[in-house]
Amino acid sequence: MSGHSKWASIKHKKGKVDAQRGKTFTKLIKEITVAARSGGGDVDANARLRSAVQVAKDANMPASNVERAIKKGTGELSGVNYEELKYEGYGPAGAAIYAELLTDNKNRTAAEIKHVFSKNGGHLAETGSVAWMFEKKGLCHVKKDAVDEDRLMEIVLDAGAEDMNTESDFYEIVTNPQTFEQVKTAILKEGITPELAEISMIPKSTVPVTGKKAEQMLLLMEALEDHDDVQHVYSNFDISDEEMEKI
Repeated sequence: MSGHSKWASIKHKKGKVDAQRGKTFTKLIKEITVAARSGGGDVDANARLRSAVQVAKDANMPASNVERAIKKGTGELSGVNYEELKYEGYGPAGAAIYAELLTDNKNRTAAEIKHVFSKNGGHLAETGSVAWMFEKKGLCHVKKDAVDEDRLMEIVLDAGAEDMNTESDFYEIVTNPQTFEQVKTAILKEGITPELAEISMIPKSTVPVTGKKAEQMLLLMEALEDHDDVQHVYSNFDISDEEMEKI
């Protein structure tokens, strides 16, 4: 299982995705604002904004919040000017970590992210040192009990998916970013709701992490996810299901 898929699955099982709705809304508002600022406020003409608004709808964010965030991005309302940052580093056992952030204070964020890494057995690395280990892809997870495997494979491949893998309790569908929305739409049209549907950074290869370092790795990922400025965090770690049971 890829590092990101493993982390996404872990987050879902632990209930962390929606456990902090206020923080989730704050991060979504940042993304919508920046997307509108960079590509305009027309959802139909701005793919990044369209994706962000859909994620906000899926998280049950009020439409008024979405509208205000778009207007702040386009300048119709005053708002904070967020800067986009990328941080790269390594966790325990040398697992690569790639994080995407939005901040209104670059110096404060840099110090805080460095502290999160060092506190949890990791360290920051030079720009470009781990980015090449990941590929931007569309990613969907569908629970196994939601649909027959052969039927789902037919649906997603006809819609333009690149691959479909079978994991322990879900199917993982991988697409290129350009066909992600049409694949997701094809799944939804069949009355199937993906547990996860997003543009992601998928690792090209994985690093096995075990024992105490596996525990440290999860703590580091959780700490990064919980940081207010971190929008997305990806890693190429691979912790086996047996190891997860021990943890």
